[in-house]
Amino acid sequence: MSASLNAAVAVAAATAHDPAATAHDPACAEPLAVLGRDVTVPLVTGGEVTYAALDYAASAPALQRVWDDVAAYAPYYGSVHRGAGYLSQLSTDLFEQSRVTVAGFLDCRPGDQVVFTRSTTDSLNLLAAVLPADCQVFVFETEHHASLLPWTNAQVTYLNAPRTPAEAVATLERALADREPYGPALVCVTGASNVTGELWPVKELAAAAHAHGARIVLDAAQLAPHHPVSVRDLDVDWVAFSGHKLYAPFGSGVLAGRADWLQEAEPYLAGGGASRKVSRREDGGVDVEWHTTAARHEAGSPNVIGVYSIASACRALTEAGFDNLVAREQQLVTRVREGLAEVPAVRVLSLFGEDAPRVGVISFVVDGWNSSHFAAALSAEYGIGVRDGLFCAHPLVRTLLGSEPQAQGECGAPEAAPGERSLNAIRVSFGAGTPDEHVERFVRAVKELVADGAKWQYRTEEGRCVPLRGASAQA
Repeated sequence: MSASLNAAVAVAAATAHDPAATAHDPACAEPLAVLGRDVTVPLVTGGEVTYAALDYAASAPALQRVWDDVAAYAPYYGSVHRGAGYLSQLSTDLFEQSRVTVAGFLDCRPGDQVVFTRSTTDSLNLLAAVLPADCQVFVFETEHHASLLPWTNAQVTYLNAPRTPAEAVATLERALADREPYGPALVCVTGASNVTGELWPVKELAAAAHAHGARIVLDAAQLAPHHPVSVRDLDVDWVAFSGHKLYAPFGSGVLAGRADWLQEAEPYLAGGGASRKVSRREDGGVDVEWHTTAARHEAGSPNVIGVYSIASACRALTEAGFDNLVAREQQLVTRVREGLAEVPAVRVLSLFGEDAPRVGVISFVVDGWNSSHFAAALSAEYGIGVRDGLFCAHPLVRTLLGSEPQAQGECGAPEAAPGERSLNAIRVSFGAGTPDEHVERFVRAVKELVADGAKWQYRTEEGRCVPLRGASAQA
């Protein structure tokens, strides 16, 4: 890239950073600045309160740093890979440099490819589309649906939920040892559960997979925002994650790892960008030569801003220091768990037990409460946003709740009225941008709701539990 383009990129990056908003002194253990931190919401009981966003596992708020980077780049916006103009060249450079940044963030190996997608779901569906013929896939029933469901063109073995990390490794080893015929195989596993937050033994599972001639893909959607992810150290073949969980805006994701299966398969999407050369044949048909780089699976005009925002988030988290981020988050985890343990009616869901290491994702149920009713009360009466439902991990939540696998229940939509038992759970999740006050308010709210009940009346409306207008619990 020319010196002038380099200068423009440097200006865009430098002017994006407001030191007052983004400076992070690890010793201060302060949350990172995120969008929405000053938003206020109305309470049904009157007045307003600063919104406590405790649904990071669904979508984390964008870092202010990321938003500033995107705003600084926006005047330079142009179509990538296709234009001779200044802005197109600059945008192309930012796009490809973002690929380098993500590869460094993931500690990729030489020869690994970074493919930009729409999300973790898109990334895993891309990998499913390039599996070799007769590939066998092994996946635990504990996976998010993004990891559980894409493998429709393969022979899939679903593994029962393990109750310890050691059992997870042993279960996989038995399944791989028993497979016939001995051909290509892929193991898909999460790094951190989107339901319990528990960390999985990824490195040990990767060793087991490779010992039996299988490859492994890591769903890092819940891991990458909370912990460093090293493709090299974990020895996984691929890793997938989403920008919107990594403090970047919606609509961008990553699949990074080995290039061979990606290069050998037909493009995930056929079109411009994926094709290197297209020519007509004498018989009237068309011959296509596809790219062998990551562009092979990035057909169409890519989401340049989404890609750049992921790279910005990677830089921001790296500069903040994962050791500091993890240490502070674990303080929040301890506070939430200790607070919930003080309420006998609350049962925290876990596969591996109370002492299992976890990220800031905790699911629970409350005796005598419909989970949607409880979540609605947290929102309407305390300004706290959590998630209720089965969290797009239906088999896992049903296993943890002790219900039958075929029991009814929808992701995020209750089938029971307020006060009735539901098959759903409540999930609180947080991360690098969560203020201490949000966690303290949540713990206090849980205790008050269990002890005193809701202050307002609620009803089920269009699949959601909502407060009745002008109907306090005392009315």
